[in-house]
Amino acid sequence: MPHLSIPQAIGLATWSFGMVMTKSSSLTQVSKFIASINQEKPNTVRQRLKEWYQEAEAKKGDQRCSLDVSSCFAPLLLWVINLLPTKIEQIALALDATSISNKFTVLSINVLLAGCGIPIAWCIVEAGEPGSWKPQGAKTH
Repeated sequence: MPHLSIPQAIGLATWSFGMVMTKSSSLTQVSKFIASINQEKPNTVRQRLKEWYQEAEAKKGDQRCSLDVSSCFAPLLLWVINLLPTKIEQIALALDATSISNKFTVLSINVLLAGCGIPIAWCIVEAGEPGSWKPQGAKTH
């Protein structure tokens, strides 16, 4: 994703690698795993990973910035499309709402391929919020 800064790209790569290797998105598990590979303290890695997804105001330092994940959706879709075999002329998309306990609902758009859904756009809303999801879906593009 060429629009990301070098620290943002490194953070994304670190998170992605850690989640794949630990089969978890747990900050604690990913931090411990990355720390063991890099011979760092787990809390150092934990702070770096947390700052990757925090808003600018929650970060330390002078050059703080936030990452608007929606800026990654189009490049992510293009990346997935470029991975597809050239013989595929159409792709199937699925809209999904996944509840995380009774706290959140993840609304996602996924490319369907070989029995898997690859998320290419998403937003997270509080569970049980009354009203339409249409405004949330509009935010994913």
